[in-house]
Amino acid sequence: MFFNNTDKRYNQFSAYLKNKFGAKVYKITIDAGFSCPNRDGTISSGGCIFCDEGGSFSQAHSNLLSVEEQVRTGAETLRSRFKAQKFMSYFQAYSNTYKPVNELEVIYKSALNHPDVVGLSVGTRPDCVDNDKLNLLSDISKDYYTWIEYGLQSIHDKTLKRINRGHDFDCFLKAYELSKEKGLNVCVHVIFGLWETKEEILQTAQKLAQLKVDGVKIHMLCALKDTKLAQLYYDNKIDFMSEDEYVNLAVDFLEFLPPETTIHRLAGNGLKKNLIAPRWLGAKLDCLNKIDREFIRRDSWQGSKYF
Repeated sequence: MFFNNTDKRYNQFSAYLKNKFGAKVYKITIDAGFSCPNRDGTISSGGCIFCDEGGSFSQAHSNLLSVEEQVRTGAETLRSRFKAQKFMSYFQAYSNTYKPVNELEVIYKSALNHPDVVGLSVGTRPDCVDNDKLNLLSDISKDYYTWIEYGLQSIHDKTLKRINRGHDFDCFLKAYELSKEKGLNVCVHVIFGLWETKEEILQTAQKLAQLKVDGVKIHMLCALKDTKLAQLYYDNKIDFMSEDEYVNLAVDFLEFLPPETTIHRLAGNGLKKNLIAPRWLGAKLDCLNKIDREFIRRDSWQGSKYF
């Protein structure tokens, strides 16, 4: 089984977008100067153990630039490097619904003020949304292809507590259900390697399959400079998966997801200059190629175990 007129055996989001819009669509990552309730003391101090000072922001744009300027320069760069034709504005750093709704409206709409922007994606936490904020995104979705991305990481509360996540799985479920009531596309982030067994990780896959989530973004746990996780690594209190272990688990995970679920990420974590371990994460293309080969070896595909 192949997806989106490609040779991929999983529903790759980039190919899905090309089919949907008839052109290459790239995300422009934006830092609008948001904070996070798990870092500013509202919930706890220090944030999640894996989060660095960039708040999971993977690009070099500075929030000293206006949102409009970040979109403009981002579009120019992506058009030059990848021949991108259309764009989605992606609010990535920290929790991008963590402001009053009137401020959010100004920020989001400023990111859509570009002729080639066709969509909006907002990364946030499930404890940072409410009815008014989701209504705002729902209104935007009438004119732009709109996603909300929730950092779940795991369905297991023991894991969420261990990584100092600051919310439980029930909090995610409530946010997810409200988002779907508003007609929003929802992408769920998960992390492999959080002191969980293979069975526990696949339980997360099965639950997301049951919920029929629209999109999934898979991360490999990694230690970045100046994080609590980096110190645990230096203290020999955590080890990381090998690339082969990750590849096999990623294929296992995708086999349980519905074929309709778009896969937004499968490899690559953080800026290479900040990566401490595991070092193999720096070779993103190699990892993706191995995932492709493992699907072929199994003669399998995304959704082959979905019932």
